[in-house]
Amino acid sequence: MRLPVPLDLPPMEARLVGEIPRDAGWQYEPKWDGFRCLAFRDGDEIALQSKSGTPLARYFPEIVERLRTLGAPQFVLDGELVVPSGDALSFDDLLQRIHPAASRVTRLAHQTPATYLVFDLLADDAGTAYVEAPLEQRRPRLERFTERFMEGNDPRLRLSPATRERATVDDWFGRVGGALDGIVAKRLNAPYRAGERDAVVKVKAIRSADCVVGGYRTSVREGVGSLLLGLYDDGGRLDYVGFTSGFSGAEKRALLDRLRPLHAATSFDGRAPGGPSRWNRGASSAWQVLRPELVLEVAFDQVTSDRFRHGTRPLRWRPDKAARTCSLEQIRSTDRTLRLFG
Repeated sequence: MRLPVPLDLPPMEARLVGEIPRDAGWQYEPKWDGFRCLAFRDGDEIALQSKSGTPLARYFPEIVERLRTLGAPQFVLDGELVVPSGDALSFDDLLQRIHPAASRVTRLAHQTPATYLVFDLLADDAGTAYVEAPLEQRRPRLERFTERFMEGNDPRLRLSPATRERATVDDWFGRVGGALDGIVAKRLNAPYRAGERDAVVKVKAIRSADCVVGGYRTSVREGVGSLLLGLYDDGGRLDYVGFTSGFSGAEKRALLDRLRPLHAATSFDGRAPGGPSRWNRGASSAWQVLRPELVLEVAFDQVTSDRFRHGTRPLRWRPDKAARTCSLEQIRSTDRTLRLFG
């Protein structure tokens, strides 16, 4: 490809912070729950690159074909690949797209087509690069580019919302419930700092849930390694939903004394830990069953298929909560993320 931006350009990254900046000089955008992707076009040649530099074009043929139909003969865009499901986004469906079988990818491209959400312009249709231009210039050029070449209601290509108004961010959270993955804030006067984190910050949306401790795994050196968490489904069965392990060494050793009297034969009578899954790559790990009596409040960020996608952070024990009141409804947010587009 003969483009003013190299294919191996790493995307600009974000530094995690505790709160959204409120001073002047920032642009706010939704933090999307998908795959970061740089899109390159030079004539009929299309390349999609992940954050790590992995080619993605073979996994998203519908996006490649849609980019090829644009009136712009060349460009470099930055954005996020997502898979819509109604008003929500399905990370499970997105993961299914990374598959070695071309026939499966083709089938899923028709059954669960992806959308490319565009939020930055690195080179335009005239071959002009904007990597060194500040965001306050790149964003208007991106908006003009999408107005010229992308249809407003195109399900495969969409312009990601952006605002300089803090009040609009509050409105986003109000419109989509607790499903928004977070907020990204970018410095308006900063160029595109490829591979760096000094011009962008992100705030992740953190929620909490009261979970039943249904078991634990041990650590060779420090006693309890992790607590296995459960929530009751609509049928009254205890489903395994994830784990937490953020305890100090002293806490891990003390937990053993607390947990030993609760050793039992059964706890998770719904979905149980330890079986083969895409999370543990088919491995099975031994764990000690506990009577489902202890309740622990944990902080979490993302949920996929009624399960915490990442390890959670313990917040506090809840002796005031009955285990049976800890239901899956706590983590089933009404996901209306795509309502940000109106």
